[in-house]
Amino acid sequence: MVECLQKKGYTVTVTANRSRPRIDEAVARGATEVGSAREVAQASDIVMLCMDTSASVEARMRGDQGVIAGLRSGAVVVDFGTSLPASTRALGEEVAAAGGAYLDAPLGRTPAHAVDGLLNIMCSGDEAAFNKVKPVLEDLGENVFHLGALGSGHTIKLLNNFCGMTIANAVAEAFAMADVQGVDRQALYDVMSAGPLHCAMMDFVKGYAVDKDPSQLAFAVKNATKDVGYYKQMAADAGVESVMSKSTLDALSDANDAGQGEDMVSQMVDYYVGKFS
Repeated sequence: MVECLQKKGYTVTVTANRSRPRIDEAVARGATEVGSAREVAQASDIVMLCMDTSASVEARMRGDQGVIAGLRSGAVVVDFGTSLPASTRALGEEVAAAGGAYLDAPLGRTPAHAVDGLLNIMCSGDEAAFNKVKPVLEDLGENVFHLGALGSGHTIKLLNNFCGMTIANAVAEAFAMADVQGVDRQALYDVMSAGPLHCAMMDFVKGYAVDKDPSQLAFAVKNATKDVGYYKQMAADAGVESVMSKSTLDALSDANDAGQGEDMVSQMVDYYVGKFS
């Protein structure tokens, strides 16, 4: 996303998170590197975060060296990660008190789409702030949505990922069960894909189960575990208990704990094969 912005002529200030290569590439293209999130905020009209967890976002936003401490009056902060809606709403209040606006804008599609400015961006929050940054979002995304009050974007992303990961796990188990029953995986796919069950997620899992290509679903088991866990937590925060997420989360967590965290979700086929053997 930083590369995309730089290609389109934006002045970018960055700070490192855990690894150097992307930062070094951005600096080589002309970005300014600073030492803290506070310094990023001091230099920016729009502050963008794309982090792994709500805890990471909160750590970058709060504290003496956080974004809020350095926020310019009227600045807009955009969280592109997949975060808990309750955390998002709490940070929104803190940013508003500091004179800025906070938007949640989780992403769909892949890193390749990010480089080309073709992401799906599910933004929510103050509409005036959204309209202010919309031209920049449209340079990053092919499909840019405004979905309502702050937290709605993260809510819809969690709903989306819960459905996606549940479907992926169901299809992965089906391929593994085909092995148990002595049925050819390709034959199973041919039948399922000819009916109303056919969907892109089925094709992604088939990409590994049949074609041995895990890259068609470039989403790691560890990230899926986090997102479905956040979905379960979102339900609990609302005072209800998710029924359908339990099996999906149990399988993903078990695979993650067993060392499959860096595998792609399509490789959950191997997890189910192991369970059935």
